[in-house]
Amino acid sequence: MAIPGRPAPLTPALLAGWVARPLPPAALQPLLTLAMAAVARRHGEVFARLDGLGDSVFLIDPVDLPLDFLLRPAARPPSLTAVRSGGVSGEAPTATIRGSLLSLIDLLEGRVDGDALFFSRELAVTGDTEAILTLRNAIDGAGIDLAETATSALGPFAGIARRLLRPAEILIRRMTRDLEALQETLLSPLARRCDAQAAELDELRSKLDELQRRTRRSGSLAR
Repeated sequence: MAIPGRPAPLTPALLAGWVARPLPPAALQPLLTLAMAAVARRHGEVFARLDGLGDSVFLIDPVDLPLDFLLRPAARPPSLTAVRSGGVSGEAPTATIRGSLLSLIDLLEGRVDGDALFFSRELAVTGDTEAILTLRNAIDGAGIDLAETATSALGPFAGIARRLLRPAEILIRRMTRDLEALQETLLSPLARRCDAQAAELDELRSKLDELQRRTRRSGSLAR
């Protein structure tokens, strides 16, 4: 689901999501379980601050992936579950956080300010404001490094994996910037035309309203 008022971002994650769409979300679950266990092990203080959330469930929606993620940070153990986008049923999330995959990762790792993302409309947050603030305050300054955490379980191969991941991350971020620039170039003329048509429609509505008011006044005078 895209962020209201913004098209889905054209990113490497979006392209990869198209390719991986036939895969069931359950195929990711072992990896997600391992990742959450590693984060909880290395950043136990973060989850200690989230104990007060009880059974709160956060819907994390990377808008450039065909998946949503249900985060239960106060569960024992904390859990992260993948589902198809829009596939959550029978359970209303406590709060929903939407953004591109890279924006969500940057927010988690503390690379960007959440308020800046929100005001730039790169991030959309709905639901229980208090729960969202509790989550944000817990991860602020925690120094979470997903790449380091994810590779820590590889033992002697962790160093090699990190050396491979860093160039890959740089390449993905560069591709993201290039694709965003391409999307902006392609969509800007269309957006300007849509804005112009919307302005023309508003003007026509105003003229129609004025005509209707004059017609009603003329009818009243005739009687």
